[in-house]
Amino acid sequence: MPTVIRFLLSLAAFAALLGVVAGAFVAHLPDQFFAQGGRDMARQAIQMEMWHALALLGIGVLMMQAGCQRLISLAGCAMALGMCLFCGAVYFTAITGVHLGPVAPTGGSILMLSWLLLAVGILRS
Repeated sequence: MPTVIRFLLSLAAFAALLGVVAGAFVAHLPDQFFAQGGRDMARQAIQMEMWHALALLGIGVLMMQAGCQRLISLAGCAMALGMCLFCGAVYFTAITGVHLGPVAPTGGSILMLSWLLLAVGILRS
């Protein structure tokens, strides 16, 4: 199996694992562990992380079936980066109350770009 496929599939599994762990923490930690409104922010980050973990699994399977086409590979890597930046920044803000400036919006923009790359890659395959 090519390295990029192994990377995306393993990252998808780790992201899903961390989403489940984060879900348990959000459900059970006392309020003082979160910034004002942080629990809801963390729940939103968990949802984004879990959906994109599933999407990364799908991209990995698609790449196994259709081959490692450049745009689909790029979409998977962009999705991985965007998910880490967006969800990581939202988790950080949910816990500390400190905004990391453009990190979350940059991650969100990269996620949007990754979906566009995936769509174009699929159309071109």
